[in-house]
Amino acid sequence: MSESGPEAGAERSHGGPSHIPDGQVSATGQVTTTDGVVRGRRGRRVLHWRSLPYAAPPVGDLRFRAPQPVRPWTDVRDATYFRAAGIQPRFGVRLGPRKIQEMSEDSLTLNVVAPATVSARPRPVMVFIHGGGYLFGTSALRLYSGVQLAADGDVIVVSINYRLGAFGYADFSEFSTPDSPYDSNLGLRDQIAALRWVRANIAAFGGDPENVTIFGESAGAHAVLSLLATPSAEGLFQRGIAQSPPADWGLTVAESREFARRILDRMDIRPEDANRALREADPHDIRRAFNRASNAAMAEFPGFFPAAPVADGDLLPRTPIDAFTGGHTHRVPLIIGTCRNEGALFNRFTDTLPTRPERLKRALSVAGPDIYPRVFSTYPGFPAERAAIRAGGDYFFWRPSVAVMEGHSRHSPTYAYRYDFAPRVFQLYKLGATHATDLLPTFGAVYEPWSRALTAGGSRRGLLSVTRRIQNNWLHFARTGEPLASWPRYTEDARSTLIIDAPARVDNDPDSDRRKLWAGVRAPLLVPAGVGRSGTVVEDTTAADPAGDGSLLDAVAAEHPLAAAAADAAVNATDGLSDGDERPEPDSDTPGPKHSD
Repeated sequence: MSESGPEAGAERSHGGPSHIPDGQVSATGQVTTTDGVVRGRRGRRVLHWRSLPYAAPPVGDLRFRAPQPVRPWTDVRDATYFRAAGIQPRFGVRLGPRKIQEMSEDSLTLNVVAPATVSARPRPVMVFIHGGGYLFGTSALRLYSGVQLAADGDVIVVSINYRLGAFGYADFSEFSTPDSPYDSNLGLRDQIAALRWVRANIAAFGGDPENVTIFGESAGAHAVLSLLATPSAEGLFQRGIAQSPPADWGLTVAESREFARRILDRMDIRPEDANRALREADPHDIRRAFNRASNAAMAEFPGFFPAAPVADGDLLPRTPIDAFTGGHTHRVPLIIGTCRNEGALFNRFTDTLPTRPERLKRALSVAGPDIYPRVFSTYPGFPAERAAIRAGGDYFFWRPSVAVMEGHSRHSPTYAYRYDFAPRVFQLYKLGATHATDLLPTFGAVYEPWSRALTAGGSRRGLLSVTRRIQNNWLHFARTGEPLASWPRYTEDARSTLIIDAPARVDNDPDSDRRKLWAGVRAPLLVPAGVGRSGTVVEDTTAADPAGDGSLLDAVAAEHPLAAAAADAAVNATDGLSDGDERPEPDSDTPGPKHSD
């Protein structure tokens, strides 16, 4: 078959004709939304609409406030190019060689990609939430474009931006005043606002608002789980896919307040001055203070992650992991899984995650004295580097994901997987099936010309096979609520798990000894500033990082798709990750240069 799309055959179940309702999408790609008319771009196989606002710009008095309604417009909005990404470090908006996306607090936008053909029925909708540790990321990466998934899968693909770092995941609500309130869980609220936009508008783009699947990777997968745990998100989606979620991220109110005060300390702001000072501060000063406080907290408590939603008792009654283990999540089907070698990518760039023995020992100290000694017998070779990396990756990603599988499967269809496929170049550089590599088959990267560098040495056929496997299952799930029949449900009795490799297989309770080791282990909590769990003062190691973009961001920067391959294998894939559009100023009516579909 041609390599322009997934192979037809027994496992291809994308289904039915494509659909753009007559009279709703014009020949020029104009669509009427609830806020005004937008003009997209018609490509060879798909139509694009980029940077459609789903909430008002959260600037000025709306900084640190819940998303507010869009102000309608009367002219036709040009949606042919990407506008700004959220405030983040510069590397997060590097789309390719000499291609840097602008940053702004005015970034609450989403993108829609639809097949260019016409049919008579609505399409399923897949809403992608990008990763990046809740600290960086943009929906403008070419890898996330959704072109191949939409065109060959006959679905509508939506990708969203949301507030990051301090602007989305710091809780300054303690410093509210009657005239100037601050809200919590802003990133999560943004995601809900985007889903409400989808519900109100996606039919005009040919999508079915009653058939929405949310999917995400890493922090985006955690967002999927958070939405399943958020009461006000009920009904906005019908199923979820969580790829490599760090599932027990989540703060208590006490932790969020403690961390907010640590941010103020980094900015030399007194609590009584916080409301005004935070409103007036330069956004990058706030970002840097957040990152410095995060670096110190993670050095103090390995396994703790501060950029996360807070169980505020309002929007989010419980942390996501508590909601899943307690049976308090929405009754919708869920696919969830991790990569076999999650920790390898992070270990190459940072020791912030517990992929080294001394950090894992400290992370496990809160679980009691018996857990860490058992790691030696459960991971043969530990504490040697390879075994330590596997143990640390399992601790951070697989351990809490199993708890989610168990809790959700008690009341809703749940499907577990492990991604094992590693192109030869990833094996050569000792990365294996590491974090984020499952994004390549999810979005059909194998059909991009630049992917040949990643499959040099004979891995292309395997990546094609894995791409078909993932896309056929993801798309069938999006269409029907079930993957293909060859993938059984996860139950606590059988623990059936799809091992995604070339070839694929189903294993029952894979790595059962390791699963039993991690059962009941939870991530550490934050305690008052400067005091370790032994009562000793912990040294502040961030003084040598004046930019505030140190170890924490090193950890999540490794998550940038193909970062390790680009850096260590000298694979020139960055141009393939870019969108190819130059970025005009957000108020410009001149679209950037076009690229082919």
